[in-house]
Amino acid sequence: MNRIHRLPTELANQIAAGEVVERPASVVKELVENAVDAGATRIAILVEFGGKKLISVEDDGMGMSPDDARLAVERHATSKIRDAGDLAAILTLGFRGEALPSIASVSRFRLRTRERGSLSGQEIRIEAGVTVSDREVGAPEGTLIEVAELFYNLPARRKFLKADTAETAQVSRLVTQLALGYPGVGFTLKSRDRLLIEAPPAGSSEERFYQIYGDRPDLVAVTKQAAGIGVTGYVAALAEQGPVRGPQHVFVNRRLVKDRTIAHAIKQAYSVATIKERSPEVHLFLEVPPDRIDVNVHPTKAEVRFLDQGLVHEVLRRALIDSLGQGSAPELVLRPGMAAPGGEATHAALPWTFEAPTGAGIGQGSFTPRPDVEGALAHAIDQGIPAQAPDPRMGITAGHETVATLIKPMAPLGQFRNTFIIAVDEDGVAIIDQHVAHERILFEQIAERLTTGRVEVQALLTPVVLELTSGEHQTLLSHTAALQRLGFEFEDFGGNSLRVGAVPALLDWNKCESVLRAVATDLDDLSPGAGVDVALRQMAATMACHAAVKAHDQLTREKMQYLLDELRRTSHSSVCPHGRPVVLRLTRREIERNFERV
Repeated sequence: MNRIHRLPTELANQIAAGEVVERPASVVKELVENAVDAGATRIAILVEFGGKKLISVEDDGMGMSPDDARLAVERHATSKIRDAGDLAAILTLGFRGEALPSIASVSRFRLRTRERGSLSGQEIRIEAGVTVSDREVGAPEGTLIEVAELFYNLPARRKFLKADTAETAQVSRLVTQLALGYPGVGFTLKSRDRLLIEAPPAGSSEERFYQIYGDRPDLVAVTKQAAGIGVTGYVAALAEQGPVRGPQHVFVNRRLVKDRTIAHAIKQAYSVATIKERSPEVHLFLEVPPDRIDVNVHPTKAEVRFLDQGLVHEVLRRALIDSLGQGSAPELVLRPGMAAPGGEATHAALPWTFEAPTGAGIGQGSFTPRPDVEGALAHAIDQGIPAQAPDPRMGITAGHETVATLIKPMAPLGQFRNTFIIAVDEDGVAIIDQHVAHERILFEQIAERLTTGRVEVQALLTPVVLELTSGEHQTLLSHTAALQRLGFEFEDFGGNSLRVGAVPALLDWNKCESVLRAVATDLDDLSPGAGVDVALRQMAATMACHAAVKAHDQLTREKMQYLLDELRRTSHSSVCPHGRPVVLRLTRREIERNFERV
């Protein structure tokens, strides 16, 4: 007796369904993508009990003839491709010819369709992969597909579905994503009698985004064209004080994807400005020549491969860095004063300092403006020629990133509690945290030095011997080369001691012990496998924090002006390296509105 045999068609379809149909949202995705490929301008989705009881997707697309309708529910039947050559440049969302038969094999399935220009339509009913009805019917032009009792014949799969509300939320999230990707198509989503999403056809991606999310001043627009690759969309601003995690919607040629190359580029773009761990909200649309991308990677079509992976990574990274550098500072909103128990508004005296005496120094050493030098990869992108991989020596700045002036020239008025600089410009009033502002300035200056070699060093006339813990001692010795680039020169002095002979010029020598201890802690907290560039960024941020002026330090007007002028020269003036806001703004319009001058 033969041990190898062919599987029945119904069983083969059910196995395929395990790859394509994971939950109700998977069904909605496949059906809506088919509707988009059919040229639909309006798509109506209905779910009941999270899609477990019923999923209905109706469109006004081109419809199908009776013969095409019968073929559509057979495996490997598709109108999207004809030969192997078509796989080299796929322009449609679907192409594998597996979705409909897979869905029909695990549900009670109904297909009703009418081709444009035809006098009648066709209706096919399938239960668990077996056709039970195939007849001519009256129908509007387009296609209606109903999927009832999903997984009714596979109870082992059905029991793994989540609660109705959770499945409905997943469907809603998916339809939102698809609506973002196709602004010219109108979408409605209902859960029984409740309307969840209504997005009529929009004239542009910006209009569709506003339909779904409304006004979002906390997001920054992204636009870039380079080397045949286009990037548009919206991303979370650096200074956004909301959650550090948010939805990430990434489309490649209008196909919703999850890709490690893109995810890494997003992470690196944010890490240029801050070492704060973030999974920021992004809504990005990449346009890549179809012959430079492979979408035939996974049955769900959610993964892609790029022919020029490094180029896509760098174009996206630079697009985000350029846009994040243009992000504005958060705006303050005035509120009516709180009344005192006696009924009158209270006004506490504000300790302004308009002419402060000379106080703490801004920092040791002098720095010249950063040079206007473009990296080789950046030049290659701008010229549209094949690019080499980024220089792996240093991850703080790969060459010279775009220097974006986020703030206009400001005049300092004074300090508030010797901690915040109050300044004005033509747009209103700005409040600057002097410590984090100086921290941002020093961090970028250190980063600039590291791209060209090492930080300036000041030798100690008398070397300092530090007594450390065993862990701190071993950690610092294992990162000797990286710390030398930052300006620290030391050697093992026996036991758990280090003999320090030089420190960075911008750092007071008497702070070297606290800085080295903090650096050791930072290095211990790094995830296993973190590269030298990550360690250098962490150490640079720590060193900048310790070298910056502190809260309660009195500053002269000249020193306040120095900080404001240097802040304008930074690439990312809205946040410090640790992610804290640098500037808060009170706009002229907000002031005038509260004085009823608008």
